[in-house]
Amino acid sequence: MHARVATFEGGDPESVRGMLAEISRQSQSGPPEGVPAVGLLALHQPDQGKVLAITLFDTEEDLDQGDATLSSMDPPVPGGMGRRTSVERYEVGIKLDL
Repeated sequence: MHARVATFEGGDPESVRGMLAEISRQSQSGPPEGVPAVGLLALHQPDQGKVLAITLFDTEEDLDQGDATLSSMDPPVPGGMGRRTSVERYEVGIKLDL
């Protein structure tokens, strides 16, 4: 399993909450086209204006495709999450569903 971790900073807490709610609503029909993700976790620090968006993929090839698609996408609400300050890729060492 592989993960793409995108960091966003400078987001207004209410705008971020609205954006996260919209992403959650849109994801009910599955991930966006071109993003073969199997999971998403968004961590929000409202007082810091920071969000970590962790997208999970089964294979490195899926990560490559998803990363390319996500990197080319414009957010549904410009500035809604703040500005993307970094994107990192990881191999998942352990994933527990407790």
